[in-house]
Amino acid sequence: MLERLERQIPKFVLAPSFAAILVFVYGFIVWTGWVSLTKSKLMPRYEIEGITQYQRLFASPRWDTALENLFVFGGLFIVLSMLLGLLLAILLDQKIRTEGVLRTIYLYPMALSLIVTGTAWRWFLNPGLGIEATVRKWGFEDFTFDWLVNPDMAIYTIVIAAVWQASGFVMALFLAGLRSVEDEIIRAAQVDGIPLWRIYVSIIIPSMAPVFLSAFIVLAHLAIKSFDLVIALTGGGPGYATDLPATYMYSMAFSRGNIGQAASSAMVMMAVIFAIVVPYLYSELRSRNDAR
Repeated sequence: MLERLERQIPKFVLAPSFAAILVFVYGFIVWTGWVSLTKSKLMPRYEIEGITQYQRLFASPRWDTALENLFVFGGLFIVLSMLLGLLLAILLDQKIRTEGVLRTIYLYPMALSLIVTGTAWRWFLNPGLGIEATVRKWGFEDFTFDWLVNPDMAIYTIVIAAVWQASGFVMALFLAGLRSVEDEIIRAAQVDGIPLWRIYVSIIIPSMAPVFLSAFIVLAHLAIKSFDLVIALTGGGPGYATDLPATYMYSMAFSRGNIGQAASSAMVMMAVIFAIVVPYLYSELRSRNDAR
């Protein structure tokens, strides 16, 4: 009897967490999907009306702008974060004396909230307070750096701030991958007279494909759900030039009082995330089964 009770204890301990996840995660996903098929406005309505909200969503110029911004921001954010993170990781992999200090400096931005990051970069990029004003005080009166208030360039300010914060995290992933490569392989290549840069390009980096895939999944997820940074840095402006799907959803739900439209945009975002994550999980499960 006592042994049976001991076997059941883990189930009792996990049951509240499982119930909470079932209700507050999957339950709300189902609820959001249901509301997206209704004509809900300020308050939810539960009479199914079909795909009207989705038709309005994809006919909205603001949603088109949000999707375009997502592709621009997401593409640049992922590529630049991975490139910078890889370069920093290779630098630290040389086992320099100040590695601990540099690693702390590079990882420090990840300790900051996105609101703090956005607010700080808003000061740096403000034409009247930041880089432009400082350079002009140095005597360069014709210097301009007005990306923050330029509708065509404002999205790139979000890229700058996001890359600054995420590159240290990517560096940590890549550094762990670099340190997992056996030293014997590197020594053997050096004995054969292969230059160090060629060792990284031809041997080490190709062996880190799983690390690259993991970094891509994490960064893509961060890009799709980006909200705090945009709100703190640009507020979605000028106008809605820096709108992303997450800020569009928030605006529809809390500023425009259109819950149905917000729910439809949320479901589209979830579908995009699933399209990225599910193939990754499938490949991981398949590789584990093949390994067995």
